[in-house]
Amino acid sequence: MKIFIDTANIEDIRKYSFILDGVTTNPSLVAKENCSFKKLVEDITRIVNGPVSVEAVATSSEELIKEAQTLSSIGSNVVVKIPMTAEGLKAVKALSPMGVKTNVTLVFSANQALLAAIAGATYVSVFVGRLDDIGHVGMDVIRDSVSIFDTYGFKSEIITASIRHPIHVIDAAKAGSHVATIPPKILEQMFKHNLTDIGIKKFLDDWKSVKC
Repeated sequence: MKIFIDTANIEDIRKYSFILDGVTTNPSLVAKENCSFKKLVEDITRIVNGPVSVEAVATSSEELIKEAQTLSSIGSNVVVKIPMTAEGLKAVKALSPMGVKTNVTLVFSANQALLAAIAGATYVSVFVGRLDDIGHVGMDVIRDSVSIFDTYGFKSEIITASIRHPIHVIDAAKAGSHVATIPPKILEQMFKHNLTDIGIKKFLDDWKSVKC
């Protein structure tokens, strides 16, 4: 399973770049950075060789196509996030033959994931945390979508998004998700374990007593 980081913060992307396969952003994450949007995207594409998802904010298919073409011109590894709507999938269908990579976002059901794959999405982002928040089991959508994609040989890759805690990452990997996009705070938690810290301290303390 590939690891993307879900942020637009340059420092966090640099910090974890050694482990990252890509980056996902959205308008809310970009707004936090308070800087030129185009320069921010350019900087991110220079740090990470893998896909960098940038969201289109138009609503009609015609406007989405134009915006996606402009966004994709920023860098060869830019992937354009398109909303999971009929107009959005119409745009995805047109963009795919143009070579514009797309990430259909705000997917909450296997039905939506199926339609996105049929339309030719490069990535399909399933928001598991938001489903959990309203009493559904978000990971069930990942499992169902993986099964459907495998059965029919869809080339679209499933991104487990809206990750709330490290267990979501493990569950996504077990379910066969192609990608997990992880907020920096959760990624930091994945590196840590109390027993690791205790073990390192003990080894270092014991090493101090070595006299040979």
